[in-house]
Amino acid sequence: MSELSVVGVRVELPSQQPIVLLKEVDGDRYLPIWIGAVEATAIAFAQQGVVTARPMTHDLMRDLLKAFERTLQTVTITELREGVFYAELGFEGGVTVSARPSDAIALAIRSGAVIRSRQAVLDEAGIAIPDEQEDEVEKFR
Repeated sequence: MSELSVVGVRVELPSQQPIVLLKEVDGDRYLPIWIGAVEATAIAFAQQGVVTARPMTHDLMRDLLKAFERTLQTVTITELREGVFYAELGFEGGVTVSARPSDAIALAIRSGAVIRSRQAVLDEAGIAIPDEQEDEVEKFR
């Protein structure tokens, strides 16, 4: 497993499809995951600390976990199958729940959970970006 950090959310051109860009904490690979517009907004709001007048879905999920005294410990990107990424929410006691990566990431940011990926996913979909191109990646921050 490799721990990941969220670099940011942007729109990929020319498709106009939102992506969330993750980066290995102890490595040099990036993991782009194409996501929906609503989830992109949820991730961006969480990263920027935007507080809405009423809770968004991922805020509600975080509040439910808190109310039931459960802690989201990890979000794991588990596989890439036929172009679709899969993830799991990891709770104390080894309990896991399947989730879309975009929802899992939005909840992880709000909950302070560790985001990680299985090596097989990074080996298949991870992209190494040379140092001279990292300035372009900085635009995601």
